[in-house]
Amino acid sequence: MKSCLEWPFFEERHRKLAGELHEFANGVSEDDAPIESQCKALVRKLGEAGLLKHCCVLEEGGRFDVRSLALSRDILARRDALADFAFDMQGLGTGPISLFGSSSQRKKYLPGVIQGKNIPAFALSEPQAGSDVGAIATRARREGSRWVLDGTKTWISNGGIADHYVVFAKAEEGLSAFVVDAPNPGLKISQKIETIAPHPLATLELSGCAGELIGAPGQGFKIAMATLDVFRTTVGAAALGLARRALDEALARVKSRRVFGKALAEFQLTQARLADMAVAVDAAALLVYRAAWVKDKTNGRITREAAMAKLFATESAQQVIDSALQLFGGTGVVSGMAVERLYREIRALRIYEGTSEIQKLVIAGAVLEGSR
Repeated sequence: MKSCLEWPFFEERHRKLAGELHEFANGVSEDDAPIESQCKALVRKLGEAGLLKHCCVLEEGGRFDVRSLALSRDILARRDALADFAFDMQGLGTGPISLFGSSSQRKKYLPGVIQGKNIPAFALSEPQAGSDVGAIATRARREGSRWVLDGTKTWISNGGIADHYVVFAKAEEGLSAFVVDAPNPGLKISQKIETIAPHPLATLELSGCAGELIGAPGQGFKIAMATLDVFRTTVGAAALGLARRALDEALARVKSRRVFGKALAEFQLTQARLADMAVAVDAAALLVYRAAWVKDKTNGRITREAAMAKLFATESAQQVIDSALQLFGGTGVVSGMAVERLYREIRALRIYEGTSEIQKLVIAGAVLEGSR
């Protein structure tokens, strides 16, 4: 990680932030409390440490520092995947408000998120609409001066513990974005979803649910894509952090484990595997921080760069973690072992915020467009 921080992608403020993140991450300890309680506690601690200021843009016309977001997820995920999740959702759940919200919306929602007092959620996916945003069936209609939403959202991270939800629904003008406060008589948590790497995840039912428009009617697709353009790169950063931890665990294992009278690290096949893992980690880091640097320096669209970073970092992290588990042998699949947890935690990153297959389509489209 030290050599990474010496790359020209970073400035002194990023190196200072890295120190703060390492100090925070080293203080994170395992907890047996319910997952919802753990997330709330982590958000509160992140707010108290002043780290959530990177998740929101308070001033109108301001910009995210994507390198700070990526660096945060890289370091937090290396220590604790749930801490990374808690950090990320504070940003993703308020990204549309930071980028397109009114002055009053930013004043109402962002300070509490930065302080770790309030928890947001991003509600885009539906039972029949994941990457295919055009298939969204949730509807929004005007009733006098207010907006009312009806529909179902699923796979919603922070579902059930969020203080507000950014919900995407189709209005007469097209896909639009709304902020929905919780509790709300028109909002119901219909199902909690259990996954192989637990975090708060739920299905939402909206029936006559009051919502406040973000931006202008019909801007929903633009708002969603602009938000993902910022945060998709950071998914790659989280995968990078998980891969770094897997390499750490593998190195410690092969140095201490003796087989046939010598350390596992002395076998050439082990060394070849470690070399592949190290190359994958560095290549992923270069793609992730290139995308973040380009976004920060140009403030332009980085659809191609972000898709490349997410695709390569998540896919290669899966391979690195699998290699680490293989080096542990039978011990690696014991429930609760670090590499076993990493094996479960990495899998979802290849799916959410756009599957690997979708990233390939995005990249191919950009390559074809650029060749014309």
